[in-house]
Amino acid sequence: QVQLVQSGGGLVQPGGSLRLSCAGSGFSLRHYAIGWFRQAPGKERVGISCISGSDGRTYYAESVAGRFTISSDNAKNTVYLQMNSLKPEDTAVYYCAVDFAFAFRRLGPLVGDGYDYWGQGTQVTVSS
Repeated sequence: QVQLVQSGGGLVQPGGSLRLSCAGSGFSLRHYAIGWFRQAPGKERVGISCISGSDGRTYYAESVAGRFTISSDNAKNTVYLQMNSLKPEDTAVYYCAVDFAFAFRRLGPLVGDGYDYWGQGTQVTVSS
């Protein structure tokens, strides 16, 4: 059974850091693309980062480039999102997702429609 279990998140002050984890089960994430998305209250879900398991390429939205880093630990079957220099506008529910059909090559790595299974979501709140 395919599952993505997220951990991390919470409340942090502006300028602070958090790390999100996305642990996969029922499949080996090293073969697929894993994306991170977020949805702020009253807004649509947007893609913010992706890592391609086949070649390790990473992708970032402009809004997080230079502040967020996506990485993977194949031994733990886990993808991480390290978030630094957090801003209040980063406040959202964050989701990880897996793309089994390599749709990201056709649709783009940050397009949610191409992803098949999603984590449960985790709240990140950036506030003083």
